[in-house]
Formats: sequence, structure tokens, C-alpha cells
Amino acid sequence: MYVRLNVATQPLVSHRRFYVGSAVFGLLAAILCVWLAWGFHDVRKQETAYRMQADRLQADMNHVMQRREELKRFYDRDENRNLQERAKFIDAVIEGDSFNWTKMFMDLEHTLPAGVHVIRIEPTLDRGTVSVKFQAGAASEEAKLQLEEAFEQSRSFSHFVLYSESMPRQGSADALILDFSVIYTGT
Repeated sequence: MYVRLNVATQPLVSHRRFYVGSAVFGLLAAILCVWLAWGFHDVRKQETAYRMQADRLQADMNHVMQRREELKRFYDRDENRNLQERAKFIDAVIEGDSFNWTKMFMDLEHTLPAGVHVIRIEPTLDRGTVSVKFQAGAASEEAKLQLEEAFEQSRSFSHFVLYSESMPRQGSADALILDFSVIYTGT
């Protein structure tokens, strides 16, 4: 039988706890290192995909800008400029035809107070918005105030702006001539 006996002047120190602790810490560090490396690999893969997508989008944008410049040069030629002007004119005609002018004049009829009549009207259609300039005759100052109040309270007309107020020429039944504009909202 073999007995272990220490006859040294100092007792034997065991480093087993240190070795086990170091091994466990090293194993945890290795697992953490593998996990971080895997995460770094995923991030690099996503970055590569993002860069490829960004490069593809940039190439598409460059192609579209190049095509736009070609079309701009094409439409800037004299023979094509006339076509463009005709197309704008036809668009304006179509837009004017699609607008319900009858409804606007019916709304105007309901809005005008007694003692006021229209002398001149200039409707302008621009991108679906109708701006209307009027010259109207008012029988009295009270009729003028009723006109302003009627347009300010109207659901169909907004942005009433009075430009000028003048006395009529000789022989007119109107006491005042008013120049104003409104925007027809059509509601």
C-alpha cells in the first residue's frame, strides 16, 4: 500500500481550483468569441446585401436620369415643342370641359344678393381651381355690404378680395361699380 506523505517543511498547495476556474472561464470566453464571430458574419452578410441593393438602386437612378436627359433633349427640339404646346392646350380644353360650369353659375346666382348684378365675369381654371374675377354693379352701399357678406359666408366661394370701388359712368342705374375676385370651391 502506498501512502502519500509530505515531509516537506511547507504543505503541498493544490492548484486544482485555479485550473478548473480557468478552464470554465476559457470555455465561456470561447463560446462568447464564437457567438460574436457569428454575429459579425451575419452583419457583414447583411451589409454586403445592402451595398448590392444600394448599387443597383444607384444604377437604376443613373439610368432614369440619363433617360430623362434624352427625353428633355427630344422635347426641346423645335418640331416637338409645338406638339408639347398642343398637348397642353388639349389638356386645358379637356379639363375645362370636365368642370361643371353650370353648377358654378347656379351657385353664383344663389350667392348674389338683391341690388347687385354682374357686369363682367372672367373665370380662370388652373389645375382644378377656379379663380373668378368680377365686375359688378351695386345699387347702393348697403347692397355692396350684402355682397361682401354673402361671399364671405358662402360655402361655394372663398377668398373674397375687393380690388376697387368706383362711381359708374353717366346714365347708369348703379351707384357703385365693384371689381373683386373669388375662388370657387364647388362644395
